[in-house]
Amino acid sequence: MLSIQGRMPIRPFAFAWKTPETTNMANLTKEVFDVTASTYDRDRSRLIPGCDSFYRWAISLIPASAHKIVDLGAGSGLLTVMVRARFPQAELHLIDFSAPMLELAKQRLGGDTAITYEQADYVTAPLPGDLDAVVSSLSIHHLEDADKRVLFRKIYASLKLGGVFVNAEQVAGPTADVEERYRSRWLEQVRELGATGEQIEASLYRMREDRCSPVEYQLRWMREAGFADADCWYKEGRFAVMAGTRK
Repeated sequence: MLSIQGRMPIRPFAFAWKTPETTNMANLTKEVFDVTASTYDRDRSRLIPGCDSFYRWAISLIPASAHKIVDLGAGSGLLTVMVRARFPQAELHLIDFSAPMLELAKQRLGGDTAITYEQADYVTAPLPGDLDAVVSSLSIHHLEDADKRVLFRKIYASLKLGGVFVNAEQVAGPTADVEERYRSRWLEQVRELGATGEQIEASLYRMREDRCSPVEYQLRWMREAGFADADCWYKEGRFAVMAGTRK
């Protein structure tokens, strides 16, 4: 068993992992989130230090006049329900490749006829056009860097002039030493927030599919895609909110 910094042991998950030769990375990530969907929401507030500020910043960066909004990697609809509360008249479209996650989103958001759902891989699936905002929370870091760059260009093309891309994300440290400090500090913080061993274990399991990139890299890729004003508006350790506008 794996012991983290002398604390309680973390048991390895008893799942049979497929090899890269038989299953691509997207399918591995989908498998992880299908398996942990039922506990995902319950764990959020204890696993994201500064959770309220993290999501509040993401919502605040969406234009006040936004009407057509897409949530990429919407998962259980945790961000979407906050967007709906701020933009009650908006048309919302959720995209996620995990059916169990989208089912949770449907249960959470009820029979709202202005919300549509799509089970798809947003890297390869076409995005709607003429959007006022594209938002994403804790999803894009599962992509390889090359796919992030492709996605940023696709998002830029899907936005109308003045449209905004908001990415509330888990990021990597700029150096290996900083990355290790992020990890150690995160473990201290989530224990202080009351995260159980089971919750930490589930989070570490999901992190097996993480492909986090430093803020500096992602801002550069956003600018290369056309988001000249790309910036990081909030950061707490490994959690950051970045945004850019199509101009």
